[in-house]
Amino acid sequence: MSLGNKIRINTSWVLGGNLSTRVFQFIAGVMLARILVPEDFGLLVTIQIFTGTLGFLAGGGMGEALVQAKKVDEQDFKVVFTAQLVICVLIYTTLFAVSPFFSDWFNEPIYTDLLRVSGLSFIFRPFSNIPRAKLRRDMQFKKISLINIVAMAFGAIISILLALIDFGVWALIIGGLTGTLCSLFLLFNETKWVPGFAYRKDSLKRLGGYGIKSSTNEIILHIRKQIPNLIISRTLGAGQVGLFNKADSLSALPSQIIGGSTYQTVFRALSSIQTNLDQSKYIYFRTISLISVYTFPLYIGLFWTAKAFILFVYGEKWVASSMPLQILTIAGLLNCIIIPSGAVNAAQNLLGKEMRIQIEALLLFIIATLIGLPWGIIGIAAALLPCYLYFTLRMVNLANKSIHGKYSDLLMALKPALILNIPLFIVLLAIDKIIPESFSTTHPGQYFLSMVMSGGLVYIILFLFIPLHALKTEQDRWKKLLRFKMV
Repeated sequence: MSLGNKIRINTSWVLGGNLSTRVFQFIAGVMLARILVPEDFGLLVTIQIFTGTLGFLAGGGMGEALVQAKKVDEQDFKVVFTAQLVICVLIYTTLFAVSPFFSDWFNEPIYTDLLRVSGLSFIFRPFSNIPRAKLRRDMQFKKISLINIVAMAFGAIISILLALIDFGVWALIIGGLTGTLCSLFLLFNETKWVPGFAYRKDSLKRLGGYGIKSSTNEIILHIRKQIPNLIISRTLGAGQVGLFNKADSLSALPSQIIGGSTYQTVFRALSSIQTNLDQSKYIYFRTISLISVYTFPLYIGLFWTAKAFILFVYGEKWVASSMPLQILTIAGLLNCIIIPSGAVNAAQNLLGKEMRIQIEALLLFIIATLIGLPWGIIGIAAALLPCYLYFTLRMVNLANKSIHGKYSDLLMALKPALILNIPLFIVLLAIDKIIPESFSTTHPGQYFLSMVMSGGLVYIILFLFIPLHALKTEQDRWKKLLRFKMV
C-alpha cells in the first residue's frame, strides 16, 4: 500500500475515532453542564493546569520518541517504561506532599484532596504509554481509535451517574480515572505487552534527547494554553474560569477533531520520509489544504451561532461564554495551519527551535491576558488573537525552512478553502440580517438549526460544484459516494 493511501486510511480511522469520541464527550459534557455548575468545571480546570503540565513531564516525551525513531527494539520499550515509571512515582509523591500548599495559595481546601486523587493517574501512565506507542508506531490507528471510544464512553457514563447523585466536581475526577483504567485494560489486552525493566545508556541518550525536547515543547504549549485560566482563576474566580474554558475548549474542538486526527498519521508518515523533502513538502501543504476545507465552515458557522448555540445546548447560566467563543473561533482558523506545521517540525527533529517559538508565544499570552483582564473574559479573548497570529507565522516559517517551502505555497494551499468559505460567510451574514435580531435569543434552537441547515446546504453545493483543481480528487470521491448512497 502506498504512503498516501496509508495516511488516508489511518487518518479516516483516527478521524472517525476522534469524531465519535468528541460526539460522546460533547453529549456527556452537555449533560454534565446541565447538572453541575460552572464552579465545578472551574475547580477541575484549575487542577488540570498543574496535573496536565506534570503529565507531559511524566512521559518525558520518550513515547513520542519511540514513534519518531527510524529503528527501535523491544529493549528500547523496556528502557522507556522503566524511566517513565520512576519519573511518575516521583511526581505523584511530590504532588501528594505539596497539595496542601496548593490549596492555601488558592484559598480552596478541597484542592488538597482533588490533587491527591486525580494525581493517581500518573501511576497508571507508564503502563498505557508503551502499548499505545507500539500501536502508533505500527500505524494501528483503528485499534487506538476503538480503545479511545470505549474508554471515554465508560468514563463519561460514570461521571454522569455520579453527578446525578450530587458528587459535584468529584464526578468529573472519578469519571476521568475510571476512563483511564478502562483504556489501560484494553491496551494491554490488544498488544499483549508484558511490562519489563531495563537500563541501556545508549537508548536513554538517543530516545531521551528527542523526548526531552518533545516534552518541554508540550509543557510550554500546555502552560501557554492554560495561562489565561490560571490568571482568571487567581483574579476572577472559579466561575469565570469555567465560562472562559468552555469558550476556549469549544473553539478548539473543530481543529482538534479534524486537524488533531490528521496530525498523528501525518507525523508518523513524515517521520518515515524525513530526508525526502519534496514528498514532505507535498504532504505538508496538502494536509493544510484538506484540513482548512473541512474545518473552516465549522468555524464560520460557530462564529455566527455562538450565542444561540450556548443558550440552546448549555443553558442560560453559560451565556457569558458566548462572546469569548465567537472571538476565539478566529483563532481556531489558525489552528488549521499550526497543527500540520507542528507535525513537520517534530518529524524533522526541529523541536529545539520550536521551543524558542513556544516560549515567545507563552510570554505574549501572559502579557495579552493581563492587558485584557480589566475587560473580563471577553477582553482576554480579544487580546489573545494577535498572539495566535504571531505564533502561526513563526511555526510556518520554521516548517518552510526545513522543507524548502514558501508562503506562496501556503496561500495556494488555503486557496480552495477561501474560495468556498467566503461565499458561505456572506450567505450566513445575509440570513442573520434577515432574521429579527431578538430571534436568536428568544428562539435559540430554531435560529441555530436554521443557520446550520442553510449554511450546510450552501457549503455542500459549493464544495461539489465549484471546479477546483486542487480538490478534484476529493470532489469526485464525495460525488461517487453520494451517488452510491442515492442508489
